[in-house]
Amino acid sequence: MHKNLSVRPLVLAMLACASTASQAVSFTQNDVTLDINGTINGFYVNREAKTINRATGASSTTTNSELTNGLLPGWINFVATTQSNGQDIKAHISFAPGINNNSTVVGLPIGNNASGAGTTNPYSQIDTRNVYFQFGNNSWGTLKFGRDIGLFGQHIILSDMTLLGVGGTSNAGIPYNTTFGMIGHGYMYTGFQPQITYTTPTVSGLQASIGIFQPSKFAGDETKTPGVQAIASYDWKAASVNGKLWGGAVSQSTSCSVSPCTTSSFTATGFEVGAKAALGNFEAVAYGFSGSGLGLSTVGAQFYGGSDGAGNKTDSQGYFLQGTYKFGATKVGINYGENKDKNGYALANSRMIGGVLAGTPMNEIKNRAYTVGVYHSLNKYITLVGEFNDEKVTNVADTNFDNKNRTISFGGLIFF
Repeated sequence: MHKNLSVRPLVLAMLACASTASQAVSFTQNDVTLDINGTINGFYVNREAKTINRATGASSTTTNSELTNGLLPGWINFVATTQSNGQDIKAHISFAPGINNNSTVVGLPIGNNASGAGTTNPYSQIDTRNVYFQFGNNSWGTLKFGRDIGLFGQHIILSDMTLLGVGGTSNAGIPYNTTFGMIGHGYMYTGFQPQITYTTPTVSGLQASIGIFQPSKFAGDETKTPGVQAIASYDWKAASVNGKLWGGAVSQSTSCSVSPCTTSSFTATGFEVGAKAALGNFEAVAYGFSGSGLGLSTVGAQFYGGSDGAGNKTDSQGYFLQGTYKFGATKVGINYGENKDKNGYALANSRMIGGVLAGTPMNEIKNRAYTVGVYHSLNKYITLVGEFNDEKVTNVADTNFDNKNRTISFGGLIFF
């Protein structure tokens, strides 16, 4: 058996649009190549969380110091590729562990914090994010079967500079397997979802994908049809400016098998548009989305809190802006994002207190945040990161509580 070991540049599966080239170890046996690559990170995070009672003006402040993962967990990828009968074939499986555990004793492994009930919190869970295979060629496109990153919201999270850092922590109970970056503050989380997806060949910079996705039973009591997601993009390269334009959509319906239904069924929809352009060392990103029944965008979760249970949909919208500039091996950047939910679930059920939903009615929730970051490539493997993030959660037109979080973080990550 002959085994060929080589080290060559590639881009991590999740970070295809977000990082510099990393290094993979490749083993070739006959006509199959197995690439192994991954990333590990760790950050110190200091968060000041302030809760303000809008009725009385009283406030309380807590400060937490944590060592945690950033928006990325750890990640190890195994990617097998080959060709057969004119088809390019790929199989990908990955595991994404965190650096923390849920033991009440510092330094010990995962404990049982449910008094023997066998239930543990997901502080150090191993998340299997990529489990799929695909086949196709440049003539007719590619078919993918399995679990991979979603289509709706994919390009914006891969363009968010805090993907390499920590970003916001209002929706994340740190220390945790990941933080939230700017998820919930400018866009919704795409997630890694079971899917069957078709992607067209790239023709003059144009490419599109459409797929059926594992449905979520967010209303009614049954899911007769899968969810549908689609995205189309145009990439261009010019002498002075390179860029990308994209648009995406998501839709899913649920229904009820009994009459009368305790939860009214409906169809959830979402739409997005985005643009990214680079001029020399400067890059700008602009993005916006809207959703009807899609879920509480302020917590970044698709299909969670999409209606009040009586069929009245939650209306969501958000936008995201970012600018970065590279000085040699160092990139500096600032971004700003805002999400707003109203009516539906937002009106009937909840307010946000430190990322926790509480039960006082309102008609609107607004999350906004900005991040200032510095990202320094120490070498081709290691990036050092420092960020300041400021978040505000506002419960508009009520007398409940607002929240402000300020997070300072520094740490690093390695790609291999």
